[in-house]
Amino acid sequence: MSTCCVRANVTGKVQGVWFRRSTQAQALQRGLTGYAKNLPDGRVEVVLCGESAAVSTLTEWLWQGPEGARVTHVTIDVLEDYRAPDHFATY
Repeated sequence: MSTCCVRANVTGKVQGVWFRRSTQAQALQRGLTGYAKNLPDGRVEVVLCGESAAVSTLTEWLWQGPEGARVTHVTIDVLEDYRAPDHFATY
């Protein structure tokens, strides 16, 4: 089982639509750790750590998000030598 960590920046109508909490629920269902936080410029930053296939599946979900979200762009960066958190938090 290979593991990885990625950072995603999600652009669009992603604040005020339960994006962070929905991402947390999706991550917990897949056994992932990390965080989701609102950025001052209106984007949401998401860090996902765990089994590579689960991380990949959730990064695809970020393009959809919860009902009410309108995602226009997602950038993904692989985090090398990143210390994975032991839980999933929202900020």
